[in-house]
Amino acid sequence: MTKLSSRTEHSGRISEDAAGGLLHVDLDALAANWRALRERAGGAETAAVVKADAYGTGIEQAVPALLRAGCRTFFVAHLSEALRARAVAPDATIYVLNGLLTGTGPTYAQHDLRPVLGSHDEIEEWAAFCRAGGKRFKAAIHVDTGMNRLGLTVEEGLALGSREILRDFEQALLMSHFVGAEETDNPLNARQIEAFQAVRQALPGIPASLANSSGIYLAQKPHFDLVRPGYALYGGNPTPDHANPMRPVVGLEGRIIQLRWVEADQTVGYNGRWTARDRRRIATISVGYADGYPRSASARGHSGETLLAGMALVAGHPCPFAGTVSMDLIAIDVTEMSDTVKRGDAVTLIGGELTVDEVGRRAGTIGYEILTNLGSRYARTYAGGQG
Repeated sequence: MTKLSSRTEHSGRISEDAAGGLLHVDLDALAANWRALRERAGGAETAAVVKADAYGTGIEQAVPALLRAGCRTFFVAHLSEALRARAVAPDATIYVLNGLLTGTGPTYAQHDLRPVLGSHDEIEEWAAFCRAGGKRFKAAIHVDTGMNRLGLTVEEGLALGSREILRDFEQALLMSHFVGAEETDNPLNARQIEAFQAVRQALPGIPASLANSSGIYLAQKPHFDLVRPGYALYGGNPTPDHANPMRPVVGLEGRIIQLRWVEADQTVGYNGRWTARDRRRIATISVGYADGYPRSASARGHSGETLLAGMALVAGHPCPFAGTVSMDLIAIDVTEMSDTVKRGDAVTLIGGELTVDEVGRRAGTIGYEILTNLGSRYARTYAGGQG
């Protein structure tokens, strides 16, 4: 893949010469994506979802880059993630999506963090904590408009305005989450917007947030007061039926550690599920499912067959996987490149035509899973992010 040309900063964890895989993160592209989403959101505040280690890119690197771009509000899934974000963003607003774990009120208050309250039990515990401390700490209220995971029911949300308990804490945000905003013709979108608007009217005066990455692009423009992009920030396509408006952020390379010829009718990998039809050149790279590359990208059958399986780019040329993705290794059929490829070369696993969405498709999953599984054994380099 093409190396990032701007200033490169190493994460300091693993050096390139000691790693089997190289993960490149373009912080300038991350910032540019945030700005593009902000423009799309019109007058709504544009936050950033940085859960799952900023979708695998690193909270400690991504959050400061987004701050410099102008982002002031962040969402994480867990309290532990919020503490990491707070360490690099001392003045930012930080919400914890997965709610209030029992007894964690003091930690939220100490670090000026905001839980997203999605049940009466959580609301009652937060209100009691505020009463005991004599201060109306801030929190978000989550109403479920169709996902059926977390959140108050719509009926509970509509009734919440009459409850005295709301006087005990400050409701800083009212939020819900789309079920399938990437499916622009999904009738659930309109039903969720309608239900959310009803709850918003029942709880007037609270800033409201519904749109995720794909929700920002819906024709109804359900931006309200704040939008919460996640996947699109990191280069994922928020409009799957159209060209991706986002810049790629993540690139992944694997290092070739051995080359061999495999004769006709020989198999490659565990359980012999891939067979060479004729003599093939096989490159083995030092990346596997322990590094977060999905085993479901394994190639089965015979060489030359059209398979929906993993692929690498070798000097820009697409080369299919051969056999099962194992814990630490992937075999690639590089026969077409046998005259030029050599031990030590890097091959592209994410980058160019192998976007995170394409890699996910070839593994029978989604780009979200590819990004958030990026492993800790890669040498990481960060480019840009200074403005």
